[in-house]
Amino acid sequence: MAKRWPENIYGHGQEPDPRFSLANERTFLAWIRTTIALLAAAAAVDAFELRIAGWLQTTLGVLLAVAALLAAIQSWRGWAAAERALRHDRPLPSNDMNIVLAVALVVVAVVLVVGSILW
Repeated sequence: MAKRWPENIYGHGQEPDPRFSLANERTFLAWIRTTIALLAAAAAVDAFELRIAGWLQTTLGVLLAVAALLAAIQSWRGWAAAERALRHDRPLPSNDMNIVLAVALVVVAVVLVVGSILW
């Protein structure tokens, strides 16, 4: 059988039902789409003149870009952890990044709303 990359994932355990691996791959791609959306939002916040202070606009753009970076990291870590669990017949791992991204987006939304009202 041909070796697959990454070896530290595919080289261990039993081959799971392909449907589960494909579902895991779709979840990975959903995280990638989230990353792209967050990057687009960061670029938009940076590109357009918003009705908030300039330093605050820059801070929000950076926060969105950092959230995109975290989503990209989570896409790979989540895929690898789930694939390992599937291959070793263990329960799927939890995802701690969901709460981090949710809090970041709540902060961005609140700052945009409050900043727009007050500015």
